[in-house]
Amino acid sequence: MSFTLFIRQEASVETIDAYLWYEEKLAGLGEHFLSSLDETYSDIASRPTSFQIKYGAFRHALVRGFPFVVFFSEDDNTVTVFSVFHTSRRPKS
Repeated sequence: MSFTLFIRQEASVETIDAYLWYEEKLAGLGEHFLSSLDETYSDIASRPTSFQIKYGAFRHALVRGFPFVVFFSEDDNTVTVFSVFHTSRRPKS
């Protein structure tokens, strides 16, 4: 069973920011980041409950090869992505 993936605007903005930062550092690296993120999204959509619960009802998945984690929750047949979070940042209190 595959879940429908809904990406909130905040997560989209974080993704764009990361893409632009990586592309500025090395042409093509931003594309590699997006490819790794797409693989993570695919894994999440196909088996969301296999990821560890981290905060309350939020689960998290690591982005392979990059210091990012995806925070999401699942409900019925939908997975909602709330954040594409750089692991060196501190969550807001």
